[in-house]
Amino acid sequence: MSSVVESVTGPISVGQLGKTLIHEHFVFGYHGFQGDVTLGGFNENEALETAIAAAKQMMSFGIQTVVDPTPNECGRNPLFLKKVSEATGLQIICATGYYYEGEGAPPYFKLRQGLGTAEEEIYEMFKVEITEGIAGTGIKPGIIKLASSKDEITEYEKMFFRAAARVHQETGIVILTHTQEGTMGPEQAKMLIELGVDPSKIIIGHMCGNTNPAYHKEVLDQGVRIGFDRFGIQVLVGAPFDQERINTLVSLLNEGYEDQILLSHDSIIVWLGRPPVMDEQVSQIMGNWQPAHIFENILPVLREKGINETQFDKMLGGNAKELFAGSPVRV
Repeated sequence: MSSVVESVTGPISVGQLGKTLIHEHFVFGYHGFQGDVTLGGFNENEALETAIAAAKQMMSFGIQTVVDPTPNECGRNPLFLKKVSEATGLQIICATGYYYEGEGAPPYFKLRQGLGTAEEEIYEMFKVEITEGIAGTGIKPGIIKLASSKDEITEYEKMFFRAAARVHQETGIVILTHTQEGTMGPEQAKMLIELGVDPSKIIIGHMCGNTNPAYHKEVLDQGVRIGFDRFGIQVLVGAPFDQERINTLVSLLNEGYEDQILLSHDSIIVWLGRPPVMDEQVSQIMGNWQPAHIFENILPVLREKGINETQFDKMLGGNAKELFAGSPVRV
């Protein structure tokens, strides 16, 4: 079992994680934002002010650690995260990894895929970042981020899964995933386990994009953990007021899966490039997509439905500790 995890300010004891949000983005940009710098340039001072305020807001609810799984091609910025952490005391864990093909897939690795060198190069990238640090910063990621497309894991995406599994076997690092529109959770878990990844070190993300408890149990019964980590994103599922997510979560908790579920929002504090412009209807639907939503709105509803503080403590802390420690799940 692991006793430490890498944060952007250095290794910390797993026992120091405390109350944790497993999936939030301090800075994020869809791949291609780099070409819109004239009108969407990055003002670090303004971004830091916004990010520090958000960090302090999370900490006001007792949060001690945030996992920021921003993929490499989507504006991952470990030095920026370090500044936020140093300014606030919030522990931040960053990632090495890539997004799913439809919204990531830089031609850089697609070219190398065609040349037959990509998978080995991805493995080397993961290994060096995890063991030596990211781009000479000395900052090491605490997770590998993987992602798959809607209804399939493409050949491009499989390269990252295979490379990540190799590095995991050598380092024991946690693997956190993105599932698209509530699909491929069982397939992701099965593939990673067959590739030799320890299921206790896997968290399948965005599972709350699916509201069928049987789908969740197909993943959970493989011994991995899952993220109910998109509270507030109601365009995809959950409207009104995340009700479908809440009902699915309560169903799973009532069946005894409280040791395998972690909560978060997948919020984006600072958009890279120009922020997306939402019309009035979408803005209203997405009004709760912010990192206080769980604490201000979701937990009170869950309490009314009989969910207790011990269960909250697990989903917002204890289960993160068990994930990073590699503690096996009882299934």
